[in-house]
Amino acid sequence: MGKITASRDTLRPDPKCNSLLASKFINCLMYDGKKSTAQRVFYGALDEIQQKVKDRPSIEVFEQAVENVKPYIEVRSKRVGGASYQVPMQVNRGRQQSLAIRWILMAVREKKGRATHLKLAEELLAAYRKEGTAMARRENTHRMADANKAFAHFAW
Repeated sequence: MGKITASRDTLRPDPKCNSLLASKFINCLMYDGKKSTAQRVFYGALDEIQQKVKDRPSIEVFEQAVENVKPYIEVRSKRVGGASYQVPMQVNRGRQQSLAIRWILMAVREKKGRATHLKLAEELLAAYRKEGTAMARRENTHRMADANKAFAHFAW
């Protein structure tokens, strides 16, 4: 038996915070393969958060913000007899995390006119306080699922 090595697709914790979630977030934030730029933006945002929230470590604020944005239920289209229904379904953990990260980054990229690390810090703080664009998106998703409860029996 040979020795076990980490494969290329294994996600490693980020060097500064030793967090897998931070590493995943940095990878999603990365654009055009520029990881060092994504890391600079992410850590700059954490520094901004640390200046504003003195009582908790910024990485905890970040993790709680992502946790707050995670959706528990979503609607999926299902065709039944020629008609399409929006069927509410539970979201598995991996997809919850992916959607939360995607929504936070979408909210950051929609804002214009300021440095990305400042926009990211602002959105993470808003999500930590359960407000902001990403949280609004989560609430809309939950509201839509609630409105379509009648079609839950179509879930597959």
